[in-house]
Amino acid sequence: MRAIQITEFGGPEVLNVAELPDPVAGPGQTLLEVSRAGINYADTHQAENSYLAEAALPLVPGGEAVGLTPDGRRLVALLGTGGYAEKAVASEAMAWDVPDAIDDVTALGLIVQGASAWLLLRRSVHLAEGESVVVHAAAGGVGTLAVQLAKAWGAGRVIATASSKDKRDLALELGADVAVDANEPDLKSALIEANGGRRVDVVLEMTGGRVTDQSLRVLAPFGRLAFYGMASRTPPTPVQPAALMAHSTTIAGMWLAHVFQLPGDVMGAALSELFGLAADGRLRVIGGGEYGLAEVRRAHEDLRSRRSVGKLVLDPAR
Repeated sequence: MRAIQITEFGGPEVLNVAELPDPVAGPGQTLLEVSRAGINYADTHQAENSYLAEAALPLVPGGEAVGLTPDGRRLVALLGTGGYAEKAVASEAMAWDVPDAIDDVTALGLIVQGASAWLLLRRSVHLAEGESVVVHAAAGGVGTLAVQLAKAWGAGRVIATASSKDKRDLALELGADVAVDANEPDLKSALIEANGGRRVDVVLEMTGGRVTDQSLRVLAPFGRLAFYGMASRTPPTPVQPAALMAHSTTIAGMWLAHVFQLPGDVMGAALSELFGLAADGRLRVIGGGEYGLAEVRRAHEDLRSRRSVGKLVLDPAR
């Protein structure tokens, strides 16, 4: 089969097309004929071995795929690795049936980005009706869905940030009440102004560096910031626990992998709600572009340079 293989860690240049043996499903696993694989920002960290889970070489990247099983079931699956290929092996426990009303891009957009937005709002910050919410990187995969979910679940004001006018316009189209330039030098003041002069209740943040620093300073009493990535690759300033008492604020971290350590089928519940909202037309996954195997380097370059919008997918047949 054709696949992308990494034999040394680094940037997009280490992603190479290779001919590899077909994977073989073992006990508790199923083989997928991959129709589309998801391309995520986490994959850029996996390629350079800077992700939370350490990678081992040689590596076929790609943590999610949708496709058909040998018996004709259409599944979307979390893989860990192996998605950037014509065939992949998935654990039965990490694969879910895709309703007929859900297309490939939507299924892939919901299994990681959608589930992440669901967990951030439902479990990390426990969004309450009427609260104000800042969604950073609002034109990205998680951001576009978080904006829509926050509005659907009764947020009083959704404030989006994005780095270009087109991205801010998209966030407004999806339901944000106001959009702020992510490059504002005084981001704290811009966010407070966008919230009518008041501090905000909730911030969803995945940039790191100064964006995290200024976002913490914008939280209202009992405000919560959920941190789920560091796209700038610049760590924020360390926070002293005593400093959280100044406004009774909370910082939460979220990594999707930990959902499987929770009691009950939380992931299944999240996907069931998300698939239902999407099937009813109340939640829209923004397609950000489709790439063939030979174009994967460009996909990673687009992600790293923040040129992309919405959900990027790989077509292994191309």
